[in-house]
Amino acid sequence: MYKNILLKIEYDGTDFCGWQIQPDVPTVQGEIEKAINTLCGGIAEINGTSRTDAGVHAMGQMASFEGDIRIPTERLVYALNNLLPGSIRIKEALEKPTGFHARFDAKGKKYIYRIMNFSQRDPFKRNFYYFVEKPLDLHAMQKAAAYIEGRHDFKCFRAAGSTEKETTVRTVKSLSIRQEADEIIIEITGDGFLYNMVRIITGTLVDVGHGKISPLEMPLIINSKDRKKAGHTAPPQGLYLAEVYY
Repeated sequence: MYKNILLKIEYDGTDFCGWQIQPDVPTVQGEIEKAINTLCGGIAEINGTSRTDAGVHAMGQMASFEGDIRIPTERLVYALNNLLPGSIRIKEALEKPTGFHARFDAKGKKYIYRIMNFSQRDPFKRNFYYFVEKPLDLHAMQKAAAYIEGRHDFKCFRAAGSTEKETTVRTVKSLSIRQEADEIIIEITGDGFLYNMVRIITGTLVDVGHGKISPLEMPLIINSKDRKKAGHTAPPQGLYLAEVYY
């Protein structure tokens, strides 16, 4: 029976060279496609909403695929999880209309970035946090974050050398920063994100928290459209794709 299936996926990205399939290296997409083809036969290609980088995690990645799928949809989650490595889990499988596309039909995304602001690194958490040893000024970071919200040209927060040809104008609908014990949690929701945008925003906010950049400089940095004016790129380990909106 021909179906168009939307999967909700979570994964630990530590051992993968990112989402997108590549020859001779482990990728999340590659593992899921292998499981689907083992289960359903034929060659299935899945379309992910976000092409997360190596080391980046997901709690709510979405991906769709179409084909002659004879196994009942309600059994797909269990069957696929039995074939996938423990670092990847299918959370949900839904049937969608023909022509639905996980990436092109997405209306927005939410990312979470986790920082451990503590003087000693925890070896058991090294793959899931950005460890920042020097104390951060949370209030200054929150003040700077307020300037990022809204619709702007975010070219200053795009990775240098990026080959993206589309417009660099995006809408950040919300950007919140909170602290729980030694953990600082950044949540950002928007209609779309440029390559490394969340990690560069995070690095810039960390620089604000260390007093290297004033919160009042944020509008000037955004208006400059100059990557060199923004802060450093935070590492991938602390980044999580949390949710995709349709």
